[in-house]
Amino acid sequence: MAIHPKIEELRRKRAEAQLGGGVERIKRQHDQGRNTARERLELLLDPGSFRELDAFVQHRTTHFGMDKQKYLGDSVVTGWGTIDGRLVYVYSQDFTVLGGSLSEVHAAKIIKIMDMAMKTGAPIVGLNDSGGARIQEGVDSLAGYAEIFLRNTLASGVIPQISVIMGPCAGGAVYSPALTDYVIMVKDTSYMFITGPNVVKQVLNEDITFEELGGAVVHATKSGVCHLVADSETQALMLVRELLSYLPQNNMEDAPYVATTDDPLRADLTLDSIVPDNPNKPYDMKEVIRKIVDDGIFFEIQENYAANIVTGFARLGGHAVGIVANQPMVLAGVLDIKASEKAARFIRTCDAFNIPIVTFVDVPGYLPGSDQEHGGIIRSGAKLLFAYCEATVPKLTVTTRKSYGGAYCVMSSKHIRGDLNLAWPTAEIAVMGPEGAVEIINRRELEQAEDPAAKKAELAADYRARFANPYIAAERGFVDDVIEPSETRARLINALTVFENKRDENPPKKHGNMPL
Repeated sequence: MAIHPKIEELRRKRAEAQLGGGVERIKRQHDQGRNTARERLELLLDPGSFRELDAFVQHRTTHFGMDKQKYLGDSVVTGWGTIDGRLVYVYSQDFTVLGGSLSEVHAAKIIKIMDMAMKTGAPIVGLNDSGGARIQEGVDSLAGYAEIFLRNTLASGVIPQISVIMGPCAGGAVYSPALTDYVIMVKDTSYMFITGPNVVKQVLNEDITFEELGGAVVHATKSGVCHLVADSETQALMLVRELLSYLPQNNMEDAPYVATTDDPLRADLTLDSIVPDNPNKPYDMKEVIRKIVDDGIFFEIQENYAANIVTGFARLGGHAVGIVANQPMVLAGVLDIKASEKAARFIRTCDAFNIPIVTFVDVPGYLPGSDQEHGGIIRSGAKLLFAYCEATVPKLTVTTRKSYGGAYCVMSSKHIRGDLNLAWPTAEIAVMGPEGAVEIINRRELEQAEDPAAKKAELAADYRARFANPYIAAERGFVDDVIEPSETRARLINALTVFENKRDENPPKKHGNMPL
């Protein structure tokens, strides 16, 4: 039977749209070790699940010779598909078409897909690879960006939003990823910055490369803009799939349950000796986490930024949890500006998407010094406090060792609506460390002592025995129970079941005034 001419025309147009900017530009993309927009979607989504929208859209600009540079679909591929069988909306910018530049219709395609994601309550994943605004379209392009920023903001806390930077992302374009929940970058091939190296050179006379200014490593270690770093495009897309496995479809649902063969009553006896006898000796809190969670799997977020605090996802008894933990291996686990903001952001994300928060505490306090004070440690510390106080999801806290001063209050204490607060026998809960305390309390006695150092050590040991332990707090009900470390997994899983249907409410208001 002959194929109807109209069907032949449709097939031709579909084939044309599949080619994006053409064979030569696709080859150039491949020669640079980068996939095309469509190839990326094939890697990201379940096989055969992608359904494209607006494949025949074309820009309407006629000036500056643009009437001779029209491509079906313009410079972005949009649609939906599934990841592990769950609906997700996607857009993938096509660098082979006019450098992936954002035009009026490019923006309209993204806006349409974002509106659909909000209506149906499903995550949206954006694959960014664009030279920025299409200069030939002037303010129409800028208006498109602003419309996208508005939708990023309105969708925040409603549906998960993930941005993957697969190439350039510069100028105003950076604000859309910055407004989303998670930013993933690829080493050596992706970068983000407001102003590029050429402008930096002109204005500041500073020579700097694209990678040094806004590469993946820079944003993962110094700025904190990037949450996850991949060695390749394929790995970046696999990270998206793994990340979404811990997140619900929207703020009205719970995260997916994943059955495990890991015994919920498993007791790891090595936890009983993991905290050193010397209170000043570090240990790895990540090792503690891995010994407690299902199958030892911990999906860390912002691993290389503010490493004195650890954030990430895991499962306990099959249920997704967000984990926040002080890291004694880095700066003794103190809270500073970056750590406070990193943890606050993570806590608010978990709370927005109904993910219980498990906090492991070993914190000697806040980092002192003029740099921290002048940089706003008061404001940043208040952000973390605000985030914990505001959160209404189940909050489970385990104090493993130090919990001193204001940091005790902040780290999900009973006083700020902690639901279950447990402590190991090695916990030290006090206003400050024993050495600092005796210097204040026993100042005159130390001044009059024949051997001040020996006297200080004696007084500090007495203070530690009397106050730096979990039992004073337990007597007052500020700690619900003192447990053997090896019991921690079983106790946390039990608590997740107990507090599964808890209800905390915040006063009616438009929104709080977080100390930004």
